[in-house]
Amino acid sequence: MSFAKITKILSVSAVSALMSTAAFAQETTLRFAGVFPIDHQGTITMQQVADEVAAADVGLTIELFPANQLGSGEALFEDVARGNIDLAAAFIYADTDPRLEFLSMPFLVSGWDDMNTIMRDMGSEYNTILQEITDEYGVRVMAQNPEGFVGVVATKEPTNWNTFDDKSMNIRVWSSTIVKSMMEMIGFKATTMAWGDIFPAIQSGIVDGAICCTKTATYTIFAQSDVGTHFVEYNAISELTSFYASQRTLDKLTDEQVEVLQAAMTKASDDFFAYNRENDDAYAQRLLDSGYTILSLNEEDQAAMASKVREEIWPMMADSVGQDIIDRLKGAMN
Repeated sequence: MSFAKITKILSVSAVSALMSTAAFAQETTLRFAGVFPIDHQGTITMQQVADEVAAADVGLTIELFPANQLGSGEALFEDVARGNIDLAAAFIYADTDPRLEFLSMPFLVSGWDDMNTIMRDMGSEYNTILQEITDEYGVRVMAQNPEGFVGVVATKEPTNWNTFDDKSMNIRVWSSTIVKSMMEMIGFKATTMAWGDIFPAIQSGIVDGAICCTKTATYTIFAQSDVGTHFVEYNAISELTSFYASQRTLDKLTDEQVEVLQAAMTKASDDFFAYNRENDDAYAQRLLDSGYTILSLNEEDQAAMASKVREEIWPMMADSVGQDIIDRLKGAMN
C-alpha cells in the first residue's frame, strides 16, 4: 500500500473520529438538581438556565430535578463533587468541609448592596475563598444567588423576641455550629435539622419554628400551606444558593458549551437577584395578607445585635473556618 493511500485512510479516520466526538457532544444531557419548591422563583430561574442553554443550540440539554428530588442541599455537594449530579442550585453546607462555615458568617453583609458586591461578584474575596475550597473537591461555583435575609419562621410570637433574653422557643437551625451558637446567644433553644425535615417537624410540634427562609420563601413554602404565624427579621444571614457544577462534567464539555452554560447561569443569577430585590417588600405584604405577623428590630436593637454577634460569634469561627479566612473576609469589608 502506498504512503499516499495510507495517509488518506488515516485522514478519513481522523475526520470520522472528530465527527463522532462532535456528535457525542451534541447529545449531552446534564442533570440539574435544586432544592426550591416547584413554583418558587428559584426553580423558575433554573428553568431559565435550561431554556437559554437549549436555545444556544450547542448540543446541551439540561434536565431539571427541583424540590429535593435528587437529595437535600446537604447531600448535593458531595454528589456533584463525585460527578453523580452535573449541576446544582443549592446552599453549600459545611458538612463536607468545616471551612465552608464562612458562608454562614452572621452580619457579614448589611443589605442588598453588600450582597451584590461581596456575595455576587465572582471576583470578590468572598468567592475567591469559596472557589479555593471547592476546587479541592472538583466543584466549580458558576454564580451566586443571594435571595435576601433569612428570618425565624415561628408558630407563635417568641418571648423577648427583640432582646437577648430567653425566648421560650425551640427552633431548627441548619448544620452550622456558628448559626446554632448565634441563635442560642440570642435566647433560643436550637435543634440542628436537615432542610427536608423542617416542615413535618413544625407541623408535629417537634420544633416551634426555624431559621431558614426569606420572606419570599416563607410565603411560598409555609404561608401558602397555612404553617406558621410569625416571621422575625434579624437580618443576620443572607439566604444564598449557588449555581455549581461538577468539574468532571465540565471537563467533558467543549469550550463553547461551557461558555454558553456560564453565560446562562450568570444571566439567570442577575435576573434572580433583581427579582428578589424588587419583590422583597411585595412578599412581606403577601405574608401580612396571609395572616402572618412580621416582627422587625428597630435600628438601635439591630445595631446592638450586630455588634454583639460580631464580638462574640466571629472569634468562635476561627476554630472551624480558620483565622486566615476570617481576616481575609474582614479585610474585604473595609
